[in-house]
Amino acid sequence: MDHIFLDTDIILDFLTGRVPHSSHAAEILTLAEKKELKAYVSLLTFSNAYYILRKHATHRKILELFAKLETIIELADIPPGILMMSLHSGFSGFEDALQNFTAESHPQIKILITRNTRDYKHSRLSVMSPVIYLKGRD
Repeated sequence: MDHIFLDTDIILDFLTGRVPHSSHAAEILTLAEKKELKAYVSLLTFSNAYYILRKHATHRKILELFAKLETIIELADIPPGILMMSLHSGFSGFEDALQNFTAESHPQIKILITRNTRDYKHSRLSVMSPVIYLKGRD
């Protein structure tokens, strides 16, 4: 069974219905719901998603979405030291560095799924887009 880390963009694609990306995000989350893979996000994902979703939905609606999502995915703890690793990394984006090092700190996670694969060129994980990941499962 694959253990994958989902970047925030994948969760936002799913929650906002961004076309054409939402269908790939939904397919991955359906696989997680069916227990065909284990999907992880960091708590940072919920924080960032809340900030973006709050512009378009009520607090109550967002909480409902998050409650459903939390039944499908696992939270990957952000261990001590990740902040400093992220600040001193070769990543151009701080948030990407936090996500990456959080995923890397969990040995069972081998794959990071993002639409922004260029942002993760310094990752030690297998980084791929949702489309490439899903094609590899066929």
